[in-house]
Amino acid sequence: MKIKSTLLAASACMAVAAAAIGAAHAQASKASQPHAYYIAEFKITSPEGMKPYSARVASTFEPYGGRYIVRGGKIAPLEGEGPNNRMVIIEFDSMEKAQAWYDSPEYAQLKPIRHKNAISRVYIVEGTSQ
Repeated sequence: MKIKSTLLAASACMAVAAAAIGAAHAQASKASQPHAYYIAEFKITSPEGMKPYSARVASTFEPYGGRYIVRGGKIAPLEGEGPNNRMVIIEFDSMEKAQAWYDSPEYAQLKPIRHKNAISRVYIVEGTSQ
């Protein structure tokens, strides 16, 4: 009886260890996938008109795993002429997630607000594997 309970305990420990190893491997695989960055440079032409966009944009990218890295703030040009505009950088776990957000119906509702009230350059850049 003691041997049977020892074997059951050992089997349970092995199952827990296998699950932990599997989770660590999945996390390592996920970490090695390059992140992607939505980068936008804005020159706001109508601050009042941009308020609805600013108030709602985070709710459109958060379901895709997006998170602000830069939202405004000081720009210190080091070489060449720096932008005279507002900068926004949003990080995503992958190019696919960034593109899915950009093409989403939720964000499609906000793009016309940005287009009407700001001049912007936007793009997605793939980062390096981590």
